[in-house]
Amino acid sequence: MDRNQRPRSILESLGEELIAILTPVSICMFTVVLLVCVLNSDPSSSSASFSSIATAAYSETDSDSSWDKFVGAFLNSLVFVAAITIATFVLVLLFYLRCVKFLKFYMGFSAFIVLGNLGGEILVLLIDRFRLPIDSITFLILLFNFSVVGVLAVFMSRFSILITQSYLVLIGVLVAYFFTLLPEWTTWVLLVALAIYDIAAVLLPVGPLRLLVEMAISRDEDIPALVYEARPVIRNDSSLVQRRVWRERRSSQNDIENATQDDARVVRAEAEEGLVAATRERSEISVPLINQAENSETFLEGIGLGSSGAIKLGLGDFIFYSVLVGRAAMYDLMTVYACYLAIIAGLGITLMLLSVYQKALPALPVSIMLGVVFYFLARLLLEVFVVQCSSNLVMF
Repeated sequence: MDRNQRPRSILESLGEELIAILTPVSICMFTVVLLVCVLNSDPSSSSASFSSIATAAYSETDSDSSWDKFVGAFLNSLVFVAAITIATFVLVLLFYLRCVKFLKFYMGFSAFIVLGNLGGEILVLLIDRFRLPIDSITFLILLFNFSVVGVLAVFMSRFSILITQSYLVLIGVLVAYFFTLLPEWTTWVLLVALAIYDIAAVLLPVGPLRLLVEMAISRDEDIPALVYEARPVIRNDSSLVQRRVWRERRSSQNDIENATQDDARVVRAEAEEGLVAATRERSEISVPLINQAENSETFLEGIGLGSSGAIKLGLGDFIFYSVLVGRAAMYDLMTVYACYLAIIAGLGITLMLLSVYQKALPALPVSIMLGVVFYFLARLLLEVFVVQCSSNLVMF
């Protein structure tokens, strides 16, 4: 370490943390908006042809009244949130029964289906849209290889961190685009319902996501999940990922307790000196928002720090941020800008709260609430104001 090098301030490191998580979120949202603008020339027909569990209770039609659409969208949201809750509690049960290999296989299979099925459908639409010359055999071979590499990159953890992050963002883009094909009223009510569910699942003592996190910490295990990590974790000489640095600290503490009193004092003194030196070295890379030793957690959804000090954000948050701006893109780009700024502001507020409360927080509520409010404000007020200003300038 260069002793003459100026230590970086908290503000500088905080800016890097924000940029590290805002950049992939922005890329995901921009890509979804681009797909919506390119492929959805007629949103009403696309929405009518797409059905899922989110439209199981009610199918929206143009002839329905606004009240009927709202009630139907509310029922669809209840069904969707109930399905997610049941599935998450099943995940908790399987993790409690130590079916980790089955969960990893299921998550890998799900990622393969998303990349192969959803990705293939979007590629077909793009090929048809731009009239690209390609035969079906070549297309299937490329799609299969693309999907297999994606599963290996996300779950094997032996690829470049950039490849892993790129595939995670791509999975978010694919799922988000198909969610934008839901009916309009169902989309907005569903986003609000998911934000409320995120609060309950992460913060309530009986919330399924909180139960998973606490169980993983108590067992010192990782949860198989699609989670975006903002920066690479620290690697040792053999290039193995140090995903649980705190495990070594815990084992060293147990060794100290089993030693004699005199030897324990010496070991503690050496450990403290080594920890101080390691902290000084890590300060050249980044100053984490939360103390790593006290908050080493694994997240399915929400936002927090992993054991390496990197910010982690659940892929579901990527998806529903992008759904919001993608739905706004079906109206006009002015609402897209308003929603994007609202989501980024909400994510920044959530990161600030993360540094204050020092525990896992839901990342959807603030951003989704701000995004929904700004969407309707831009659509009902800002558009009228801009049109009037444009008319006055033309007359002038």
